[in-house]
Amino acid sequence: MWESQLPLLVVLLVLGTMAKVVTVRLGGEPGELARLGPAVLVPGRLRAPALLVCAAVELVLAAGLLATSHTIFRWATVAFFAMSTYVLLELRRRRPDAGCGCFGEVSSAPVGWRSIGRTAALTGIAGVSVLAPVPGWVAVLNPSWLTAAGVALVLVLSPEIDVLIARARFRAPCEQRRGPSQSATLARLRSSGAWRAHRDGLRSPEPYDSWRELCWRFFAFQNQDNDDVVFAVHLSGRRPAVRMAVVGSEGSESLTEYTPVSA
Repeated sequence: MWESQLPLLVVLLVLGTMAKVVTVRLGGEPGELARLGPAVLVPGRLRAPALLVCAAVELVLAAGLLATSHTIFRWATVAFFAMSTYVLLELRRRRPDAGCGCFGEVSSAPVGWRSIGRTAALTGIAGVSVLAPVPGWVAVLNPSWLTAAGVALVLVLSPEIDVLIARARFRAPCEQRRGPSQSATLARLRSSGAWRAHRDGLRSPEPYDSWRELCWRFFAFQNQDNDDVVFAVHLSGRRPAVRMAVVGSEGSESLTEYTPVSA
């Protein structure tokens, strides 16, 4: 009975870790981190590290709950959710425009009583789990109806569900959606066959210009013959198409398409 909620706690902590890391990794709109959870309370240059530190704490707690029955991880989880409840109350009072950042960018809506109620409920759930005599992995392999009840409670108290449903119903076309950050798109380019085929002929590995048009981000380089080498990376999909064009000094152009990018 006491261990029934350990799977829920582990899954939520892992999801929180992954979402925060993805939010920091992909960047996003300017100033977005200033509207998310713990990042609101620190100076600008420390906002990304603050989210990553929070993600690291969640990962350590999840691993401790899953692998051991040591009470230090159980009480640390109680303290984590209790502190989260306090932080959300402060955010609602001092920055009513800020989101909790619990699950990264998905939790960007202003903090409401559902978010606060969820962390308060998780504090109580974590407190009950202190008494569990077995490590979390045992509870994961033997879930009960109490586990399902806890999941249902968290879903009811999660405003992120509304956001995800709205995004699924009213998904904007590719050209209107926010794409990956420029650095993330450049990393995709550098893992592509197009880049490997032409990088040795470039004068510099860094583009001298970059811009976005509809669903494509373009990167312009110069080769050893002073021709412009322009790569285009599609902004949607995990294995996006890559196109490359060489524009000569006399206006001649050759176009090559590479798809998909290697993983």
